Amino acid sequence: MTASVVKRLFTSGFRSAWLILPLALMTVTLGACYETSFEKATAGRGTGTTPPPPPPPPPPGSSFGPNFSEIQASVFTPNCATSGCHAGANPSASLDLEIANSYMMLVGVASSQVAGLQRVNPTNPDNSYLIQKLEGTASMGGQMPPNGALPQADIDTIRQWISAGAIDDTVQPSSPIRVTSLSVTPNSTLTAAPAQIIAGFDRELDASTVNSNTFILEGSNNDATFGDGDDIAITAASISVPAANPQSAVFDLTGVTLADDTYRVRLLGTGASIIMDLDANALDGEFSGNFPSGNSAAGGDFSAQFTIAAPVVIGPTLDEIQAAVFSPSCASSTCHSNGAQAAGLSLADADTSFLELVGQFSNQNGQSNVMLVAPNDPDASYLIRKLENTAGISGSRMPLGATALPQSDIDVIRQWISDGALR
Repeated sequence: MTASVVKRLFTSGFRSAWLILPLALMTVTLGACYETSFEKATAGRGTGTTPPPPPPPPPPGSSFGPNFSEIQASVFTPNCATSGCHAGANPSASLDLEIANSYMMLVGVASSQVAGLQRVNPTNPDNSYLIQKLEGTASMGGQMPPNGALPQADIDTIRQWISAGAIDDTVQPSSPIRVTSLSVTPNSTLTAAPAQIIAGFDRELDASTVNSNTFILEGSNNDATFGDGDDIAITAASISVPAANPQSAVFDLTGVTLADDTYRVRLLGTGASIIMDLDANALDGEFSGNFPSGNSAAGGDFSAQFTIAAPVVIGPTLDEIQAAVFSPSCASSTCHSNGAQAAGLSLADADTSFLELVGQFSNQNGQSNVMLVAPNDPDASYLIRKLENTAGISGSRMPLGATALPQSDIDVIRQWISDGALR
């Protein structure tokens, strides 16, 4: 190889190397840039760097669906009925939320606490007293349940049920129409007359068949026996099938006085006038003490009894009067103590006062024919005349030398005498 050839190859290779070198440097530089951008994009991944916190979980939803059967099982039964507040013969606010009566007592039924407001107003949760009580916005009483407010998610589910029409989703039976509940518990004793009697049924009623001939309330005339010719028919203020709950019938007792007595509710499924459903099926009414009624055959009357017995109000006792009046105002003044018996009368203690007062005649001038205490007749009792300073008494008003008793205290003594002046 000649020197010129070597020179030519060397020169050509040197030039090629200088062409390749910039390309190589550019490749390294781009690679470095790419790696830097990737590292930035993946910073904190697998390198021990704390990643950003995840978004908070959504609030918990309701634990039940927007239908009556689930609301009953999840809310009304555990929170309202089993506590005893809204169950039994005398439920709070006259609202029974036990499973047999709950729907009938809620939907389309007027609140007993706020006039003009329904407990559940179908399609209108804001104007439903139930929602107002659950949310704590009601004008009367506290928020329900009293043992702790429901989560708003649960209340919103109940709102959804009402907004959709407050439908009863329980399965409709194929048997004839039956009575499924009565707002007055059969064979119960009430301490006060109910404002209404509501009967619930397992399907929609033919409203035209529910009237005073088919929905009947009668008293026994205090002998607890019916059908003996002395039964007392009770006339309702109205009898209706609410449009909001056509599976119920209401016997309204507004303005109707019910004396203490045994009463019978009858819903007729036999005879010239009977209760029917929309398909003209007669009521299957026979009732043996358990709901639903019936013997699985159309026809038959429903009959159930209840009793009203107002609690006996125990009037003032002589011991109470002794402690409040005779001992401090009469005996302690020494006027009518055992040691100093003014007018021959000791009021030292309740037993002595009873023996000295009740059925005993006054020894005051001109009053010897007047009893100190005439049982059942306070106006004829000399004790009352002395305390009230009425005409015909001898001497001064009692208590002597002290401020006259307030009339309210005298009225308590009057009541004791009116009740028979018992010991």
